Amino acid sequence: MCIVQRYVMVLMALVAAVGAVVASVGAQMLAAALVATLSAAGAFVAARQSWLQWYPPEVYTCGRDFYGMIETFPLKRAIPMIFRGGGDCTKVDWTLLGLSIANWSFLAFVGIGSLTVWLLWRHWRQAQNVVRDQLAAGQS
Repeated sequence: MCIVQRYVMVLMALVAAVGAVVASVGAQMLAAALVATLSAAGAFVAARQSWLQWYPPEVYTCGRDFYGMIETFPLKRAIPMIFRGGGDCTKVDWTLLGLSIANWSFLAFVGIGSLTVWLLWRHWRQAQNVVRDQLAAGQS
């Protein structure tokens, strides 16, 4: 789950970077909508992992742990497995201000998603105002 969150965050950064360099307003809006959608997906995964950390089931695993993969499989097979995720998703390895990485990821996804939705809404409102002003100028 943590690997999925990382991939989503990197994908969001790439989409946002592409949206920042394109000249077309439509492409920028599409990129912003995609970032908002990706942030919702990332928030869902982070929320699920946070839930598993707060209320761990008796038996749950996302796959083999890192050392188990290295010891069991040849390096050629272990490396792709590492990037697919592994280990115990319920385990909290690190905290900052009482929140785990999954908790902070959730807050980051929600913050980025909220900011993106607000920017989309603001742009939509500005576009409506421009159209309204153009219609008012045409009627005068």
